[in-house]
Amino acid sequence: MPELPEVEALAAYLRERAVGHTVERFEVSSFSALKTFDPPPTAVNGQVVTSAGRHGKFLDVGLGADLHLVVHLARAGWLHYRDAFKSPAPLKPGSGPIAIRVRLDDGSGFDLTEAGTQKSLAAYLVRDPATVPGVSRLGPDALAVSRDEFAERLKGRNGQVKGVLVDQEVLAGIGNAYSDEILHVAKLSPFALTGKLTDEQIDTLYAAMREVETDAVARSVGQRAAELKGEKRAGMRVHARTGLPCPVCGDTVREVSFADKSLQYCATCQTGGKPLADRRLSKLIR
Repeated sequence: MPELPEVEALAAYLRERAVGHTVERFEVSSFSALKTFDPPPTAVNGQVVTSAGRHGKFLDVGLGADLHLVVHLARAGWLHYRDAFKSPAPLKPGSGPIAIRVRLDDGSGFDLTEAGTQKSLAAYLVRDPATVPGVSRLGPDALAVSRDEFAERLKGRNGQVKGVLVDQEVLAGIGNAYSDEILHVAKLSPFALTGKLTDEQIDTLYAAMREVETDAVARSVGQRAAELKGEKRAGMRVHARTGLPCPVCGDTVREVSFADKSLQYCATCQTGGKPLADRRLSKLIR
């Protein structure tokens, strides 16, 4: 799933490439992807792309004086920028993985796509991004939150630190991948309870969050959209590296699997050398 760094990089790329251009045609292939009906899709045609930013993991494209295309790419969604489209013909309903196409006046534009059968990509045409349900519930941005507010929000949701970090109502922008990286840098177990963290551990965790997210943004911004996924994978220390050596201590990176996702960690760096039991097989060992 695209997280804060990738969405920030997509926004930066759109600011560089699309802002200032006029939308020639806004096409919807997957009607389930567009969650709003007022304003209608036709309202986008002829509007100038005025801005590109984000709210946590939501991409926000400003259009004209008061329209916004707000997109949550979900687990399998992506934005593909096209310097030119192969055909001028409008998209047909159900055009493969393409959910929405935005054609610009210079012949370029972008597709919002989603792989797989589980369709979760969500796009909203709104006049105020705050009316988008997911945006309205967001906590402070992970790169903007102060240390004191970070501590307050963390301890306000007593639970396993991994789950609290990815709760978008607590902090906006952190997902499964970068939470693994943050906890590895902070040398914390993913199942440490937030209510029991010491002030020193919170300081370390806050610094790790800033380091990991800032570094990932620096590596991502400037990359073309097509290169971002590879850049993300290349920068990972433990996430999606099960069975490989930890780059810090050399121990084997381990995994805990859940019904629809997994986490990765280093036992030597994070749990005092004690492996965590897989939820599928037995009770968690903390």
